Amino acid sequence: MKDVLDDLDAWAARGHRVAIATVVDVQRSAPRPPGAKMAVNDRGEVSGMVSGGCVEGAVVEVAEEVLSGGPPRLLHFGIADSDAWDVGLPCGGEIDVFVERYEP
Repeated sequence: MKDVLDDLDAWAARGHRVAIATVVDVQRSAPRPPGAKMAVNDRGEVSGMVSGGCVEGAVVEVAEEVLSGGPPRLLHFGIADSDAWDVGLPCGGEIDVFVERYEP
């Protein structure tokens, strides 16, 4: 979290618009716990992580929509245990991630 806060402060000081994504719920197994954060600025720079793999890319896309004036969004990601190995994950699980514009 500290790394994300340092980047948020630096980006805001430079006048960048920033979106922040927060893991708000986890069911079964997940790489990051509730409260994990990822920030994305209007230059496409990313700090922190909310999960791994394709989830990060999807969150960045939504963050860019939010930075372009879109509303905050609650995202849900999940995969069955039986399908996880096929996509390179050690186990299945579900996470909810809230993406909003960061207002210092």
